[in-house]
Amino acid sequence: MPSTTLDFTQAGVMVQARNIRKAFSGTEVLKGVSLDIHKGEVVAVIGPSGSGKSTFLRCLNHLEVIDSGSVVVGGATLVQNNAQGVAQYAPDAELRAILRRMGMVFQSFNLFPHLTVLENIIEAPMIVKGLTRDQIMPKAQELLRKVGLSEKADAYPARLSGGQKQRVAIARALAMEPDIMLFDEPTSALDPELTGEVLRTMRELAEEHMTMLVVTHEMGFAREVANTVVFMDQGELIEAKQARAFFEECSHPRIRSFLENML
Repeated sequence: MPSTTLDFTQAGVMVQARNIRKAFSGTEVLKGVSLDIHKGEVVAVIGPSGSGKSTFLRCLNHLEVIDSGSVVVGGATLVQNNAQGVAQYAPDAELRAILRRMGMVFQSFNLFPHLTVLENIIEAPMIVKGLTRDQIMPKAQELLRKVGLSEKADAYPARLSGGQKQRVAIARALAMEPDIMLFDEPTSALDPELTGEVLRTMRELAEEHMTMLVVTHEMGFAREVANTVVFMDQGELIEAKQARAFFEECSHPRIRSFLENML
């Protein structure tokens, strides 16, 4: 069952994406994708490889520049169309402030190899927020406890398993105290045993009502933890439904075919 009983018809919209279009070398990979993510909601984005899932996620936090459409985060406009119908981003200072509200966890961890686990976690708060080491240290130690890695504080990434690296990456993103966490296939590089470690951490975040958008191939996570499941195919958002209804009642033939192959 989904991990929260929040009423998302009443909860505020944390992220509002409207008619997002993105092309690479003339090939349109997002064809007008729109989605609302509510405060405290866990949204799982599923679909075949090459459907535009990760591109959509990266467009939300400006890792990819959209061609047209709009993204509003917590009431602040990240990007919207100008009079010519072309995407225009907020001024730099405002843009950075909006982007700080989103934490990102990648497939490949992206830890700094020359820094210890603890140093990886405190780096961004010190540089971006201007906090001192003493100010951020209690929070960093708390986050290491949260992800079950207190004993690895002084270890370097090369000495960690893939699951441990990904949990450090989650702690690093949480250190910036984001309003929403974005996960881009966080378990795709892990074997099944290590996948479980990361999914347990994500499940705990869901239980704490962290707003999360998760691109994933883990159908168990989508069914049991997500509140809403979104299916994308060929650059389009085909369906967005409450998780239970998605898996038990969805009649769309493309989705049924996909699920039969995945489950």
